[in-house]
Amino acid sequence: MKNNDDTNLSPVTRAIEAAIRDIPSGMISTYGRVAQCAGVANGARQVVRVLHSRAEAAGLPWYRVLAKGKLRLTARIALCSDGFDEQRALLLAEGVAVDDDGTVDFSIFGYPREDRLET
Repeated sequence: MKNNDDTNLSPVTRAIEAAIRDIPSGMISTYGRVAQCAGVANGARQVVRVLHSRAEAAGLPWYRVLAKGKLRLTARIALCSDGFDEQRALLLAEGVAVDDDGTVDFSIFGYPREDRLET
């Protein structure tokens, strides 16, 4: 259920939610990239907190946000068991190629692309 009463949200939470909503269907981002887009320096943990506490209530596409991969230009599903399976299924349904281990090629499915990030 979407919570329309977000009047008490902090500006940081609002910015993070907006950055998550900006991720197009069929694309993914990472916790760090969402934080960067929201203007929150070193804010990957803040993104995790917002997703944990607000994803369902705010109707956020939580499954489009992944952990940074072990290799450059990869991202990976950080959840285990049922959460892993659910996130993988949702991404596959949107056309995102997800390896069996939960790895996604950021150079193909990443948002925003590196060339679109401000440095």
